[in-house]
Amino acid sequence: MYVIVKRGSGMGFMVIVAVGISLLHIVGHILQRQMWGERYERLQRWGLVLNIASIFGLGVCWGRNYTGLMAELVLQAIAIWLMLQIFSIGLLAIALLIRYIYGRCRQVPVDESRRKFAKGALVLPCIAAGASFYGSLVERNETVLRSYDVPIEKLGEKLEGFSIAQLSDIHLGPFLDLDMLQELLERTAKQQVDALVITGDLFDNAGTTIQAARLVDSYVERFPYGIYYCRGNHEHFRGIALLETALAETRIHNLVNNHALVLQAERPLYIAGVDYPRQREQFQLLQEAYTAMAMEDIPSDAVKILLAHHPDFIKTATKYNADLVLSGHTHGGQLGCLGIPLTPPVFKYMRGWYHEGKTALYVHCGNGSWFPFRLGCPPEIAIFHLKNK
Repeated sequence: MYVIVKRGSGMGFMVIVAVGISLLHIVGHILQRQMWGERYERLQRWGLVLNIASIFGLGVCWGRNYTGLMAELVLQAIAIWLMLQIFSIGLLAIALLIRYIYGRCRQVPVDESRRKFAKGALVLPCIAAGASFYGSLVERNETVLRSYDVPIEKLGEKLEGFSIAQLSDIHLGPFLDLDMLQELLERTAKQQVDALVITGDLFDNAGTTIQAARLVDSYVERFPYGIYYCRGNHEHFRGIALLETALAETRIHNLVNNHALVLQAERPLYIAGVDYPRQREQFQLLQEAYTAMAMEDIPSDAVKILLAHHPDFIKTATKYNADLVLSGHTHGGQLGCLGIPLTPPVFKYMRGWYHEGKTALYVHCGNGSWFPFRLGCPPEIAIFHLKNK
């Protein structure tokens, strides 16, 4: 599940967290009272205690950016508890609606209808708990492999079948450490693709930035045409100066509003990358400026692939006839069903494929998360094969 507010943003962040959890508690209280009456009161008091503890725990772990095993366990427990409440609220709302319709259609007395449904509804918390534990402990660790053909007009014989693997939003920290990053890189390298791209939010823990950069660099030989990287918003949170120092000692193509020639062919292949515009009020202006700098001097007949952490960059990429934009940032919503995101549509481009003119955009589901939960939206390794159209 993706939240717009950035972690570690101080008092404002914690106010929003506290308000959100409080609203969750109030809505749950109302629905549970409608379903079970007074019988749930003791559990509700324990729920209030756990919600207060959750606010405190998030304030300590996120607000002060604590890492380590204890922070991981605390955040994991809070995630399970919050998702349990969210699923319970959704299921109770559906059950109450069904009870109302059933009573109206069958003309069953209200008390009798309520009694029957309340008894049957006892299974709902079990379903909610199962979904919460599965999404927190299982699916978020089950990386899937997805492969796509990308048709491009007049691609040329030399670029036919050129393959690119994409990783994104790895979020090194409490829930994905260096050993897990190595496992992810190893699995990706075994796919024997030509190049690897990483579209931001990899370096999310200043304490591991240097080691992580060296680890990624150690895989350069496994990708014949190199590794390409663009920044995300979390790299800015952790310190760009440290990141630049770490990457300067590697062979990783660090694309900050610039580009690299990947392969000279009938239509040369270029990969460009843009920085993340941190100033939200100037996002559009910076988006246009960053794209212009990244695309500057790329031949007009080239095959152009743009790496942009934020998917909105497709709007400016089309102006430069980019063939493909690879992005992340949204985590695919982290909650979905049959490939469709179920989270609020806070982004125009949330997950999967989009097209604007001749430009195709792929929004990666991400490989990690700073909120440890995924359901119907597993982490992925995405592989793209360029094909003549």
